[in-house]
Amino acid sequence: MSETHFNDEFDQHGAWRREFGLRLKLLAEWLKDNDLLNSAVAERLLRLESQIRSDKVMVAFVAEFSRGKSELINAIFFAGYKRRIMPASAGRTTMCPTELGYDPEVPACLRLLPIESRLTPQSLLEWRQVPERWHQVELDVNDPGQLAASFERVAEVNRVTLDEAGKLGFWHDDTPDDNPMQGADGLVEVPRWRHALVNVAHPLLRQGLVILDTPGLNAIGAEPELTVSLIPQAQAVVFILAADTGVTKSDLSIWREHVQASGAAPESRVVVLNKVDTMWDSLRTPDEVQAQIERQRSTTAEVLGLSKERVMPVSAQKGLIAKVQHDAALLEASGLPALERVLAEGVMTQRQGILRQAVVSAMSDMRLEAQRALSVRKRDVAEQVLELNGLRGKNAAVIKHMQARIEQEQAEFAASASKIQAMRSVQLRLVRELFAQLSTSSLRGELAELTEALRQPGIKLGVRKPYAQTFSRLRENVLKTRAIGEEIHSMLSSSYRQLNADYGFSLQVPPAPDLASYVADLDQAERSHLQYLGVTNVLRLAQADFTERLIRALSTRLRVVYESALSEIELWSKSVSAQLDSQVRERRRSYVRRIEGVGRIVDAATGLEDRLTDLRAQDGSIESLSTKLGELTGYLMEAPRPKSAALRAA
Repeated sequence: MSETHFNDEFDQHGAWRREFGLRLKLLAEWLKDNDLLNSAVAERLLRLESQIRSDKVMVAFVAEFSRGKSELINAIFFAGYKRRIMPASAGRTTMCPTELGYDPEVPACLRLLPIESRLTPQSLLEWRQVPERWHQVELDVNDPGQLAASFERVAEVNRVTLDEAGKLGFWHDDTPDDNPMQGADGLVEVPRWRHALVNVAHPLLRQGLVILDTPGLNAIGAEPELTVSLIPQAQAVVFILAADTGVTKSDLSIWREHVQASGAAPESRVVVLNKVDTMWDSLRTPDEVQAQIERQRSTTAEVLGLSKERVMPVSAQKGLIAKVQHDAALLEASGLPALERVLAEGVMTQRQGILRQAVVSAMSDMRLEAQRALSVRKRDVAEQVLELNGLRGKNAAVIKHMQARIEQEQAEFAASASKIQAMRSVQLRLVRELFAQLSTSSLRGELAELTEALRQPGIKLGVRKPYAQTFSRLRENVLKTRAIGEEIHSMLSSSYRQLNADYGFSLQVPPAPDLASYVADLDQAERSHLQYLGVTNVLRLAQADFTERLIRALSTRLRVVYESALSEIELWSKSVSAQLDSQVRERRRSYVRRIEGVGRIVDAATGLEDRLTDLRAQDGSIESLSTKLGELTGYLMEAPRPKSAALRAA
């Protein structure tokens, strides 16, 4: 049986990433060898290489308990082990959110964060920075039995008192329907672990796939970071229903509050009607069974507000069995190949589109910067040729006079350093204003009003107003930052025009960062958080521990947005400075080369023709460098399309 479509697409993507990383390294070495690697270009290449190397594709599996999430993950990703790896027995299996990925710096292991960490204000992101506080289980990836037994630990529970369950966020007197069942001893079961991280060198995980397996409604709602940070990061959200029951009340709550509210693009959401084999009935004809399945698909699509094509009927169990037993007919009947095709096309097309945009942008800016440096060199050579041609037939006195004139120009240029430094001081002062606008202290100040409102005891019916006002101010800050950036751009453009006129530079200020994508990030963060302020969460919001987790999750998400915007501004500022540094350095070298060239002509009768020959060779070499630059960057800008898209185009 051939490899699955999803695996094929991911293999292609992984191969492209490896080749791209190698060619990017070769480009950096070539630029350095030819003195075209200034600090801004080096920074841009480093960031791009890091982005490509650490590129992750996250697929989040979201559903209520007992919908078959873990079995579906087994069928799509782990059938090669010839057995179930993720726990998928009857009842509640995955009791805590579980992330599966690969980090070569970490040994194969399962790390488990104790549920008691919920009693502290630290966010999940902060807990990730202290691995010693996680319980670690070593994994043997060559032993499927040991692997599966270790994964069973994500289903572990603790039996606690009602008071302890309440403090942990699993028992609320005001919402009895959502509480776990109380045993005869008065205790209730809660997850033993808050979060699980699995690090294994599975072929797909090695290539950057991250799988997020989420537990049911209560566990998702009690952990704001899942909805606010993790699920919105996913390139695909697979929402799983049971085919025999369709959309239940709790299913609809998860869909509305945690999938729709995540802000994910509609094309990145896939709804799976799992356990469709329960509808296979020997007393009905195949056409009648198919008609029943189609009715369930149509009803589900209508309730969730999706097109019918986004609702996929699947039997994860039969698909897994079919793969293990190499039963092609059963595999096709399970619907698993169709789901894998949708995932492959949707996930990889979206991810490669994002990477393609990043690569094209970075390569275009880098090529422009390097090409500008080559143009300065070419113009310098042309000016020297013109200058030396004017010396034909001149006597030694005239030549010495020219040498003295060049030395005087060199001295005058050196004296202009104070003027250039003054312009830089103004630039740095304005850039510091940009940084202050999006600093951590600025963010903390903007969140103060909302934080105070959320920390008020009791029911918080009026919290939507400070929430909306806070996000309005945050957007204004980003827009104000963009306006300051445009002011800096205008100021620098004027200064650069003067420098170009005074010293023959070819300086051109790159466009100021647009920052529109960060406004969109704020909008998405606002939407993903807004559902926690609704009527359905009013009682949960009255709990101090939950409110603290909510504040932490929001602060962490917004800090990432601000820091990303600052990083882009910093790179822009470096590009501006590096361009000036490069041309000042080239001009200083030019004076040295001109003085040395005229000096050789004074010392030797044949020096003029030799120097002109050297300059013509330099001009040809610069042309070759320009051509090579286009070839190297042009290849890197050709990111691949998914095989499915390529086949359709053909």
